[in-house]
Amino acid sequence: MKIAVLGGTGRVGSKVIQQAIDQQIKVKALVRDKDKADALIPKAEHVVGDVRKEEDIQTVLHDCDYVFSSLSTDKTDTLSQSTPLVIKEMNKQGLKRIVTIGTAGILNSRYEKGKYRFETSESKRSKTFAAEEHAKVYEMFRDSSLDWTIICPTYLPDGHKQGDVRYEMDLLPEGGKKITVDDTAQFAFHALMENKFLYHRVGICY
Repeated sequence: MKIAVLGGTGRVGSKVIQQAIDQQIKVKALVRDKDKADALIPKAEHVVGDVRKEEDIQTVLHDCDYVFSSLSTDKTDTLSQSTPLVIKEMNKQGLKRIVTIGTAGILNSRYEKGKYRFETSESKRSKTFAAEEHAKVYEMFRDSSLDWTIICPTYLPDGHKQGDVRYEMDLLPEGGKKITVDDTAQFAFHALMENKFLYHRVGICY
Protein backbone atom coordinates (compact mmCIF):
# COMPACT_ATOMS: atom_id res chain seq x y z
CA MET A 1 0.00 0.00 0.00
CA LYS A 2 1.16 3.52 -0.77
CA ILE A 3 -0.38 6.90 0.05
CA ALA A 4 0.15 10.02 -2.03
CA VAL A 5 0.24 13.09 0.21
CA LEU A 6 -0.23 16.73 -0.73
CA GLY A 7 0.73 19.26 1.93
CA GLY A 8 3.02 16.75 3.62
CA THR A 9 5.26 19.28 5.37
CA GLY A 10 2.30 21.05 6.98
CA ARG A 11 1.22 20.56 10.56
CA VAL A 12 -1.45 17.93 9.92
CA GLY A 13 0.14 16.37 6.84
CA SER A 14 3.45 15.60 8.53
CA LYS A 15 1.62 13.92 11.42
CA VAL A 16 -0.46 11.79 9.05
CA ILE A 17 2.70 10.73 7.25
CA GLN A 18 4.31 9.72 10.55
CA GLN A 19 1.31 7.55 11.41
CA ALA A 20 1.51 5.85 8.03
CA ILE A 21 5.26 5.26 8.38
CA ASP A 22 4.75 3.85 11.89
CA GLN A 23 2.37 1.31 10.33
CA GLN A 24 4.91 0.50 7.60
CA ILE A 25 2.77 2.10 4.90
CA LYS A 26 4.73 3.70 2.08
CA VAL A 27 4.24 7.42 1.47
CA LYS A 28 5.00 9.59 -1.54
CA ALA A 29 4.76 13.31 -0.78
CA LEU A 30 4.69 16.27 -3.17
CA VAL A 31 6.84 18.97 -1.59
CA ARG A 32 8.08 22.43 -2.53
CA ASP A 33 11.04 22.56 -0.13
CA LYS A 34 13.30 19.49 -0.18
CA ASP A 35 15.30 20.58 2.88
CA LYS A 36 12.13 21.07 4.93
CA ALA A 37 10.83 17.70 3.77
CA ASP A 38 14.11 16.00 4.69
CA ALA A 39 13.82 17.44 8.19
CA LEU A 40 10.11 16.80 8.81
CA ILE A 41 9.25 13.67 6.82
CA PRO A 42 12.59 11.95 6.11
CA LYS A 43 11.14 8.48 5.63
CA ALA A 44 8.66 9.49 2.94
CA GLU A 45 9.51 9.47 -0.75
CA HIS A 46 9.74 13.09 -1.89
CA VAL A 47 8.58 14.49 -5.21
CA VAL A 48 9.76 18.09 -5.48
CA GLY A 49 7.22 20.08 -7.45
CA ASP A 50 4.21 22.34 -7.57
CA VAL A 51 0.66 21.18 -6.81
CA ARG A 52 -0.59 23.58 -9.51
CA LYS A 53 1.30 21.67 -12.23
CA GLU A 54 -0.41 18.71 -13.84
CA GLU A 55 2.81 16.80 -14.46
CA ASP A 56 3.79 17.01 -10.78
CA ILE A 57 0.38 15.76 -9.66
CA GLN A 58 0.72 12.91 -12.15
CA THR A 59 4.12 11.96 -10.72
CA VAL A 60 3.11 11.95 -7.08
CA LEU A 61 -0.09 9.95 -7.68
CA HIS A 62 1.60 7.32 -9.85
CA ASP A 63 1.66 3.87 -8.25
CA CYS A 64 -0.31 5.00 -5.16
CA ASP A 65 -3.50 3.54 -3.71
CA TYR A 66 -4.93 6.44 -1.68
CA VAL A 67 -4.61 10.21 -1.64
CA PHE A 68 -4.46 12.49 1.38
CA SER A 69 -4.35 16.28 1.19
CA SER A 70 -3.83 18.83 3.92
CA LEU A 71 -3.09 21.70 1.56
CA SER A 72 -3.87 25.09 3.05
CA THR A 73 -4.98 28.23 1.28
CA ASP A 74 -1.95 30.23 2.44
CA LYS A 75 -3.83 33.37 1.32
CA THR A 76 -3.73 32.17 -2.31
CA ASP A 77 -6.06 30.31 -4.69
CA THR A 78 -3.76 27.27 -4.72
CA LEU A 79 -6.57 25.03 -3.47
CA SER A 80 -9.07 25.93 -6.16
CA GLN A 81 -6.37 25.80 -8.84
CA SER A 82 -4.97 22.42 -7.85
CA THR A 83 -8.13 20.48 -6.99
CA PRO A 84 -9.37 20.09 -10.59
CA LEU A 85 -5.93 18.73 -11.50
CA VAL A 86 -6.05 16.24 -8.63
CA ILE A 87 -9.54 15.06 -9.58
CA LYS A 88 -8.60 14.76 -13.24
CA GLU A 89 -5.44 12.79 -12.51
CA MET A 90 -7.10 10.50 -9.97
CA ASN A 91 -9.73 9.64 -12.57
CA LYS A 92 -7.03 9.09 -15.18
CA GLN A 93 -5.04 6.76 -12.94
CA GLY A 94 -8.08 4.92 -11.60
CA LEU A 95 -7.72 6.17 -8.02
CA LYS A 96 -10.92 6.60 -6.02
CA ARG A 97 -10.21 7.35 -2.36
CA ILE A 98 -9.18 10.78 -1.09
CA VAL A 99 -9.36 12.38 2.35
CA THR A 100 -8.67 16.10 2.71
CA ILE A 101 -8.52 18.62 5.53
CA GLY A 102 -10.99 21.46 5.25
CA THR A 103 -12.29 24.02 7.71
CA ALA A 104 -15.30 24.11 10.00
CA GLY A 105 -16.53 27.12 8.05
CA ILE A 106 -17.67 24.91 5.16
CA LEU A 107 -19.90 22.74 7.33
CA ASN A 108 -23.62 23.33 7.15
CA SER A 109 -25.09 26.04 9.30
CA ARG A 110 -27.04 24.47 12.13
CA TYR A 111 -29.54 27.32 12.25
CA GLU A 112 -29.72 28.78 8.73
CA LYS A 113 -30.67 26.08 6.26
CA GLY A 114 -28.86 26.15 2.94
CA LYS A 115 -25.88 28.17 4.19
CA TYR A 116 -22.32 27.33 5.14
CA ARG A 117 -21.24 28.21 8.68
CA PHE A 118 -18.87 30.88 7.38
CA GLU A 119 -21.85 32.65 5.82
CA THR A 120 -23.58 32.99 9.21
CA SER A 121 -22.96 34.29 12.71
CA GLU A 122 -21.96 30.76 13.77
CA SER A 123 -18.49 31.50 12.44
CA LYS A 124 -16.44 33.94 14.48
CA ARG A 125 -13.97 34.69 11.70
CA SER A 126 -14.24 38.11 10.08
CA LYS A 127 -12.30 37.11 6.95
CA THR A 128 -13.83 34.47 4.70
CA PHE A 129 -11.28 34.00 1.88
CA ALA A 130 -9.94 30.68 3.20
CA ALA A 131 -13.44 29.30 3.81
CA GLU A 132 -14.53 30.36 0.34
CA GLU A 133 -11.57 28.49 -1.16
CA HIS A 134 -12.36 25.38 0.87
CA ALA A 135 -16.02 25.62 -0.16
CA LYS A 136 -15.00 25.60 -3.83
CA VAL A 137 -12.95 22.46 -3.15
CA TYR A 138 -15.85 20.77 -1.37
CA GLU A 139 -18.19 21.52 -4.27
CA MET A 140 -15.67 20.09 -6.76
CA PHE A 141 -15.37 16.85 -4.81
CA ARG A 142 -19.12 16.68 -4.24
CA ASP A 143 -19.68 16.83 -7.97
CA SER A 144 -16.94 14.29 -8.76
CA SER A 145 -17.13 10.50 -8.93
CA LEU A 146 -14.42 10.05 -6.29
CA ASP A 147 -14.80 8.48 -2.85
CA TRP A 148 -14.06 11.64 -0.91
CA THR A 149 -14.17 12.74 2.70
CA ILE A 150 -13.35 16.20 4.05
CA ILE A 151 -12.33 16.43 7.71
CA CYS A 152 -13.28 19.85 9.08
CA PRO A 153 -11.64 20.80 12.38
CA THR A 154 -12.57 23.92 14.26
CA TYR A 155 -9.80 26.05 15.88
CA LEU A 156 -6.63 23.99 15.42
CA PRO A 157 -3.84 24.64 17.94
CA ASP A 158 -0.66 22.62 18.06
CA GLY A 159 -0.77 19.92 20.69
CA HIS A 160 -0.69 16.23 21.50
CA LYS A 161 -3.58 13.82 21.33
CA GLN A 162 -6.19 14.37 24.04
CA GLY A 163 -8.78 11.86 22.86
CA ASP A 164 -12.54 12.08 23.28
CA VAL A 165 -12.94 13.62 19.83
CA ARG A 166 -16.54 14.49 19.00
CA TYR A 167 -17.67 14.43 15.39
CA GLU A 168 -20.77 15.01 13.32
CA MET A 169 -21.28 14.57 9.60
CA ASP A 170 -21.75 17.87 7.75
CA LEU A 171 -22.12 19.84 11.00
CA LEU A 172 -19.87 21.02 13.82
CA PRO A 173 -20.83 19.35 17.11
CA GLU A 174 -22.56 21.81 19.38
CA GLY A 175 -20.26 23.76 21.66
CA GLY A 176 -17.12 22.70 19.79
CA LYS A 177 -14.26 25.15 20.32
CA LYS A 178 -11.01 23.46 19.31
CA ILE A 179 -9.14 20.25 18.50
CA THR A 180 -5.38 19.70 18.42
CA VAL A 181 -3.31 19.00 15.34
CA ASP A 182 -2.40 15.52 16.61
CA ASP A 183 -6.00 14.45 17.18
CA THR A 184 -7.02 15.88 13.80
CA ALA A 185 -4.26 13.92 12.07
CA GLN A 186 -5.20 10.70 13.83
CA PHE A 187 -8.89 11.13 13.01
CA ALA A 188 -8.13 11.85 9.35
CA PHE A 189 -5.72 8.92 9.04
CA HIS A 190 -8.26 6.49 10.46
CA ALA A 191 -10.95 7.86 8.14
CA LEU A 192 -8.65 7.20 5.19
CA MET A 193 -7.57 3.73 6.24
CA GLU A 194 -11.02 2.57 7.35
CA ASN A 195 -12.87 4.07 4.39
CA LYS A 196 -15.18 5.99 6.71
CA PHE A 197 -17.49 8.97 6.13
CA LEU A 198 -17.75 8.61 2.36
CA TYR A 199 -19.20 11.66 0.59
CA HIS A 200 -19.36 13.76 3.75
CA ARG A 201 -17.70 16.68 5.45
CA VAL A 202 -17.02 15.75 9.06
CA GLY A 203 -16.91 18.39 11.78
CA ILE A 204 -14.53 17.47 14.62
CA CYS A 205 -13.80 19.04 17.99
CA TYR A 206 -13.60 18.22 21.70
